[in-house]
Amino acid sequence: MKAFSKKNILCIAGPTAIGKTALSIELSKQYNAPILSCDSRQFYKEISIGTAVPSKEELAQAPHYFIQNRSIFEAYNVGAFERDALKKTQELFVENDLLILVGGSGLYYDALVNGLDYFPKVDPKIRRTLNGDLVEKGLSFLQDRLQKLDPESYKSIALDNPQRVIRALEICIGTGKTYASFKNKPKAPRPFNTVQIGLTAQRTLLYERINQRVDQMMENGLVEEAKKMHPHKALNALQTVGYRELFSFFEGKYQRNEAVEEIKKNTRRFAKRQMTWFRKNDQIHWFDLKTSLDKILKHINIQLG
Repeated sequence: MKAFSKKNILCIAGPTAIGKTALSIELSKQYNAPILSCDSRQFYKEISIGTAVPSKEELAQAPHYFIQNRSIFEAYNVGAFERDALKKTQELFVENDLLILVGGSGLYYDALVNGLDYFPKVDPKIRRTLNGDLVEKGLSFLQDRLQKLDPESYKSIALDNPQRVIRALEICIGTGKTYASFKNKPKAPRPFNTVQIGLTAQRTLLYERINQRVDQMMENGLVEEAKKMHPHKALNALQTVGYRELFSFFEGKYQRNEAVEEIKKNTRRFAKRQMTWFRKNDQIHWFDLKTSLDKILKHINIQLG
């Protein structure tokens, strides 16, 4: 393994189905480096098929952390991940100069790499009320309210994500200030350097890979996995593409083939949002997924010095 003068984290970003897992394992072998996942759904041990958890064979090829280490019944969020991930990096840096961070959850990626924005605590009753409004009045009601209270956040957050909308609203209501006003403040510097790379592909190829992955998930037993989860569909961990559509199928809202097409469509939309998030980060050096490993290694080694 190459000796480094400083502690480093090699970060691999990109949309779902682009090949991040395979690349992370290859790089782990090259640098003898442990892998930390920042995929916010692969944390959960009850859901593996629909979250594309690395296979047993892949997990055996390199040390992995934050893969199926939580239960869907546990409350877990990005703040807890930031705390846990920083602690784990300190432990791993005792014997490693380089760690690998991989995942498509942009907020969780940023939590470790840059740190989170600080938001004051607000009365939990506010969230309960907003969750009730979501059920009774629908997401569009909450979106309209956010547009009035915080136009800047309305333009910047993922409006089709109920939890993001509710989070912004509870800050607005609980503090009397906009959610946007708390964002992008200076953060404490990290005790490590980062080298950030990303995988990308032409849209048609990426969408083809997504469609193939969904078909493979169905063959691997996604329907059976989702049936086991259906009684718990209200849990935050299950507000996830692949499960939501199958829950609707179980409830008679879709035919099976319609549910599969919805999963593909919504996964493609999710991939687009992922790329929008990561493209804002000018520290990421992008490689086409067909780029040779040697070329990627050359870039990394130059950056690591």
